[in-house]
Amino acid sequence: MSIEVNNESGVAVDEEALVRLGRFIFDRLWLHPQTELSVLLVDEAAMERLHLELMDEPGPTDVLSVPMDELTPGTPGRPTPQGMLGDIAICPQVAAEQAGRGGHSTADEMLLLATHGILHLLGFDHAEPEDRDEMFGLQRELLTEFLGRPAPKETMA
Repeated sequence: MSIEVNNESGVAVDEEALVRLGRFIFDRLWLHPQTELSVLLVDEAAMERLHLELMDEPGPTDVLSVPMDELTPGTPGRPTPQGMLGDIAICPQVAAEQAGRGGHSTADEMLLLATHGILHLLGFDHAEPEDRDEMFGLQRELLTEFLGRPAPKETMA
C-alpha cells in the first residue's frame, strides 16, 4: 500500500503515525494492499483556498477529502480492488484549536481527522443522523483499537 504524507503546514507533525494509522485502517477495512492514499498537511490560508475551491465555503476547515476511484470497504473474503483511494488535506492549526476545545492532544486530533477523512474517501458520510451514527461509531472503534485506549471525542470546525 502506498500512503504518502506531504507536510506543507509549517507545523511539526508525526507523519509516521499518520502512515501507521492509514495502514491500520486499510487492514481493518480490507482494502487492497496496493491501495494508494495521499495526505496533505496545509496551513490555514491553503486550507481556506481548498475549502472555497472544493466546497464553496469560506474559512479554513479541519479536514477535506477528495475521493478518486470511489472505493468502499471490502470484506475478509473480498477485499477492495486495487486503486487510488484519494487525497486528504488536514490543517494542523485548526486541529490544534479543536484539540484544545475537545480537551485532548493535537496529535490525537490529527489521528481523529485522518480517520474521519479516510472514512469519507470510502463513502461514509454524516449528513443524516443514522449515517452519522454509523460513521462516527466506526471512527471511534478504529481509532480506539489503533490507540489502545479510548478515542478522543469528535470536535467540529
